[in-house]
This record gives sequence, C-alpha cells and structure tokens, in this order.
Amino acid sequence: MNRKTVKPRPIELLAPARDAATAIEAILHGADAVYIGAGSHGARRAASNSIEDIRQVVNFARQYRARVYVTVNTIIFDDELEQVKTLVEELYRAGVDALIVQDLALLEMDLPPIQLHASTQMDTRDAAKARWLQEAGFNQIVVARENSIDDIRAICDAVDVRVETFVHGALCVSYSGDCRAGWVAQGRSANRGECPQMCRQRYNLVDAAGNQILSGKHLLSLRDLNLSSRVAALLDAGVSSLKIEGRLKDVSYVKNAVAAYRRIIDRIIDDNPDKYCRASKGRVELDFTPVLAKGFNRGFTTYFIDGAHPGVKMASINTPKMIGERAGVVTDCRGKCIKARLDVELHNGDGLGFFRRDGSFDGFGVNRVEGNRILVNAEIDVPRGAVLYRNRDKSFDDVMARPTARRLIDLSMTLRPIAGGVALDVADSRGCRVSVVARMEVSEARTPQEEARYRVLSKLGDTIYRLDSLEDRLGDVFVPASALTALRRKLADSLDRAARVTFSRLTPSPKAHPRVGWTLTNHDNIANRLAERFYRRCGVEGKIERALETDALSKNTENLTVMTTKYCLRRELGYCTKTRRGRELPDMLFLESGPTRYCLDFDCKDCRMTVVANPSGFH
Repeated sequence: MNRKTVKPRPIELLAPARDAATAIEAILHGADAVYIGAGSHGARRAASNSIEDIRQVVNFARQYRARVYVTVNTIIFDDELEQVKTLVEELYRAGVDALIVQDLALLEMDLPPIQLHASTQMDTRDAAKARWLQEAGFNQIVVARENSIDDIRAICDAVDVRVETFVHGALCVSYSGDCRAGWVAQGRSANRGECPQMCRQRYNLVDAAGNQILSGKHLLSLRDLNLSSRVAALLDAGVSSLKIEGRLKDVSYVKNAVAAYRRIIDRIIDDNPDKYCRASKGRVELDFTPVLAKGFNRGFTTYFIDGAHPGVKMASINTPKMIGERAGVVTDCRGKCIKARLDVELHNGDGLGFFRRDGSFDGFGVNRVEGNRILVNAEIDVPRGAVLYRNRDKSFDDVMARPTARRLIDLSMTLRPIAGGVALDVADSRGCRVSVVARMEVSEARTPQEEARYRVLSKLGDTIYRLDSLEDRLGDVFVPASALTALRRKLADSLDRAARVTFSRLTPSPKAHPRVGWTLTNHDNIANRLAERFYRRCGVEGKIERALETDALSKNTENLTVMTTKYCLRRELGYCTKTRRGRELPDMLFLESGPTRYCLDFDCKDCRMTVVANPSGFH
C-alpha cells in the first residue's frame, strides 16, 4: 500500500450481520460496512438472507455512505455455477457494493461490475499470495488471522489494494479454508457453510500406547480474538479494514463490539487526522458504555499478532462456553450464600461462573446481592479463592434489548433573504449541499426572532439530521413558523435525494491471469470447471486436484490431514519442544473422541501442528 499519499486513508470498521435487523443496528452503532449472507453459498448457512432484505440494508447504509458486502464464500460445485451467476446479478441490482468470495470461478464468469473481496477462506498468509490476488482482480484482501503485525506490514507494503484483518471474535483453530475435520467426521464441510465445530468438542490426549495424558478437555478450542489494544499498530502497519467476526452472533453482541471498536478507531483518527479518516459518515450517539468482556467470549487472546510467544495463552481447554468478565474472588461459601471480594457491581438476575479444582466450569444464577454477599436459590459448593466470572449481566442485557444508538448527519444552515421570500442553504457532513426556498411576503418583526427561528429549524424529529450550526442573515424580519417548518421538511427530502444521486458505487479492478507460484493440491479447494479453467489460464499444467468435498462418496481418508494450524498444543500446555519441559511429553501424541482418533504431527521448525485423521502406521 502506497502510504505517501497526501490524502488521509479511509479506515473501515467492518461488522458482521446475521440478518437485516442486525446489519442496520451495526451501522447505527458505527460500522462503516457490514458483511451479510445471501440466500445461498455463504460460509454460514444458518445466516442467510433474501435479496429484498439485503436491498433494505443497502438503502439504509447509503444514508451514511456505509457499504454492504455479501458473502458468497463457499466452494461452488459444477451444477451450481449458473445459480451463483444469477445470484450475483440479483445482488448487484440490489445495490450491493462487493462480494466476499473464495471460489475463483467468479473470476471466469461474465459478471456485472461489482468488486470482489478475498475471503478469509482463501487463506492469505503472505505477501506473495496477496500480490497474486491483487493481480487476479481482487480489490480487498483479508489476511490470515495467524499473521503477526510484521507479516501484515509486509503484505500491506506489497499491494495497492485495501488490506483487511480480523480484530475481534471467534477463532478457527485451523487455517481458514483448510479444515476438513467436519467433512471427514460428519460429511459437513466448513467450505460449504456447514462447519460442525469439531474444534469445540472434548478430546482425550493420549500417547502411542493409549495412555491418557489429559481426559475430556477441549484441546482444540481457542479463546476469542481481541486486538482492541493493537488497533493503532494495525493501522500503522497499513491495514485499512478492521473486521469483527460473528455472523451467527446476536444483535446485542454486534452492537456492543461495533460501539467499542468505533470509539477506539475514532480516537486514533482524531489524533492523526492527516493520516486517517472515517470510511463512512455520521456521528454516533450511544445510550450505553460498550464493554467487550460483556459480549460472548471464551476468554480473550491476542493470538499471533505479536508472534509465537510461549506466554500467550490461546485456548480455552476447560470449556467452549461463555466465560465473560472477571467479577471477583470467593472468600467463603456456605449453603446458599457466597461471600466474595467483588470487582464489579452485581445485579439481581446476573449469571456467574467459576472453574472448579478439576478445571471444569460451573455456574449459578444470582438471586440477590447484599454488599459482598451473593445469595442463590440452591446450595452450591464454590471453592474459596475461586475467581468468579460474570457471563450474564442482567442490567446490561436489559439496556441492550432497547434502542441504544442514533447515527446523525450534522447540518450547517444559512438562512438568508431573497426577492419575494427566504432561502435556506444547507451543507451536511456527507458533503451534500441543497437550497430550499419559501415564497412569501415578509414584514418587520416587533421582537428578536433568531432564537425562535433556531428552535423551529432544529426540530428535525425522527430524521437522521441534526442542526450543528445556523447562520441567520434575516435580521429583524418576521417569518411565520409554518413557513420555516415547510422549509425544514423540504430540506430533509432534498438532502435524502442528494445523498442518493451523489452516492458512487465501488469500481472493480480488471481481471487477469497471474502466474501461479505454488503447486496446486486439493487444499486449493478447486471444485468446478471454471475455477480449473482459471488456473489453466494462469499457466498451471498437468493434473489439477479437485477439492475433497467434490467426491462425497470418497472413503479414502486414511492419514488425511484435516487441520493445519499455527496453534500448537504442546506449546499451549507448556511443553514446547524448544524448552526443557518439552521432553516431559512423548513425541507421538493423539487426540481421541469416542472411536475417532487423530494423530498430532508437530513441525517445530516452522512452528505448525497438523491434525491427521484415521492415522495408520503410527505406533
């Protein structure tokens, strides 16, 4: 990314939306763009939406110059190509700004002029892959969540298109797009929008002889990403789009997360106006204080943003459930009464959880709070010294269930006399300018009128507009309140029209066929003839392997790598082979869940772990 430009770089806060209502709330709370699934071929099949619902979101977003991206990021089978082409045409007519895609068949289709953004499923780990995607015709590229700040900086320096990175939410333990655990175990593929979350299940850790090292732990279940403290560093590295994960999350989660990151980004922009600017328009007013820990989380991690440091915890091996925010420490527990040193103010109806000495996570509801005494409905044994976590804040939930934000377009007005009446000139924070006129006979006022005129013109009611400043040039002239009211209504309609006609759609890059610099395998997720044709045009010769999902009858899964992950279980447990403690664990380790067995293969040179299904030859 060329950062020598004189203009400030627009910074986009990109929010998830499972449905139209959530998308609208995300925009109201400060999102510059939202990503939402269509009726098919999104990587979250449970979060699909009709074209009409998406059109509604588009119309709402354009008021604020916000963008709407639609996920069409599954692999596409041959018999679905026409269906996807028709879908894209409908989305373009609905006004969608860009498609987030995985399957390169879309580069071979004759599509309307719509931008394509590279999905996380495309697994962009380095600058070479990012450059290749840019040359192929992608306008925005999301980088792998496993990348460090230095990796991201190198990618940003290598391309001229916008670089997007995840900053918050759930993490896939496998490199995105490269997980086949669900397909092998249950015939449900993440690359087809049907991830069964194999990483959230319980596993036993055993050695080659079958001896149990750990029992019934969620050994592949990662904590949730939280890079709120690294936003400034990411922007400095060249990132232009900050993405929140969560197309299956509820509206309260999205409102809270968007509002929190909006505040962080705005502070950075305000401190660096020559470097950054907002990607959309509109001032956000909140009726609550966002707190990221109150949203669903399994505990937080910064993952690999600072590199692979042994001290950074990444997994939540004891539970895949909501942990929440730290609430205090138990000092005594007797019957239905728990005493604690509290870090937060608790409310009747809150939910609290704690870890027992065996590591299991347990919880209870708060019936009543009396100072440092927590009263519950049934007797419970909470160990002294246990840390309490609040995973339900009743008071916060009640607030979030109501409307909690307004997004306003500020207006600067000039009221001036003209021959035969008065004119109202208006400029808004989007850059729109309109003038409206009222024809009338004016007369001299008996009393000062400025304050009365201001009151009438500022009553913008349930519109998105708010009066920021009024220059009143009428002097001691009387204008009926009804005439001013008519002017005010005209200006809102005129501004709405001006915003619509001045909105510009994103321009897609030309498509090309850059040379492929790597060996294609089934991990490249080629699932149809058009994707294969694209790679042929990029100079690929010989046999091209199809994605495993294209052969539903295939049973040859022996020794099949179903996950490749930068997360290392040995390192997480404190037994990295590069440390002295590493010798205390056997070299050969397996995960077992019922009859299913996976071999863990550790590539310590490149600091990666692979999960191999149906292992044979490992003893």
